[in-house]
Amino acid sequence: MTEIIAHRGGAILWPENSLQAFRGAIAAGADAVECDVHLSADGEAMVMHDATLDRTSNCRGALAERSAAELAALHLIGAGGEGVPRLSELLELVATGHGGLQVEVKADRNGRLDLPLLEKVLAALDRTGLRPRTEIIVFEAEVAAAAVAASGLRNVAWLFSPPMIRHIGLEGILATARRTGVRMVETHEAAMDAELLGAFRGAGLRVGAWGANHAPSIRRMLDLDLDAIATDDPVLALSLRAA
Repeated sequence: MTEIIAHRGGAILWPENSLQAFRGAIAAGADAVECDVHLSADGEAMVMHDATLDRTSNCRGALAERSAAELAALHLIGAGGEGVPRLSELLELVATGHGGLQVEVKADRNGRLDLPLLEKVLAALDRTGLRPRTEIIVFEAEVAAAAVAASGLRNVAWLFSPPMIRHIGLEGILATARRTGVRMVETHEAAMDAELLGAFRGAGLRVGAWGANHAPSIRRMLDLDLDAIATDDPVLALSLRAA
């Protein structure tokens, strides 16, 4: 059965990457919640998609230039006064239930891979006993390989954008998966079809997609029988899967 993962907590339904969103997704019965993390100025893993604060908070500038306490004191847009969550807060929330977690380890604000961030994430998972219930997902192949080497995770998935297929081809995608040792690959739903899925499954890989946010794309991914869908509307996806 295709897993339904609440992308950024369910960004269509609630303010993205907010504790409000993660609570809502867990209450709705999502199989897992997905979040993005960056390091604060004082080295704490903070939950936000962008490297800057402008789009989703009442402040501007680089997240990495503020301490964890300063970020927690900001207001996320539409979140009723909530600040930027610490990853530790999300982990405490997930630990109270039985669902899974996806953590996207983001590149730093200069677009460079961030191995220290991965180390912080793994340490936080171990403090809450969540490493076995967590998937690390990442675009940077080197970070994916490091997560595989760390072992003990439920899964590690290498993310690739549709243009990557044009740049390095299917064989390049498969070669990268082999080199990193990941057991799962994910791309945008627009690039996913039966042929691509068959090639990945033939290589022994689990397959996921993000961007399936409305009924037609969700139904198409469910019909393909993907292993997982990361969706901004987990409530809709759950209802379509049940149907």
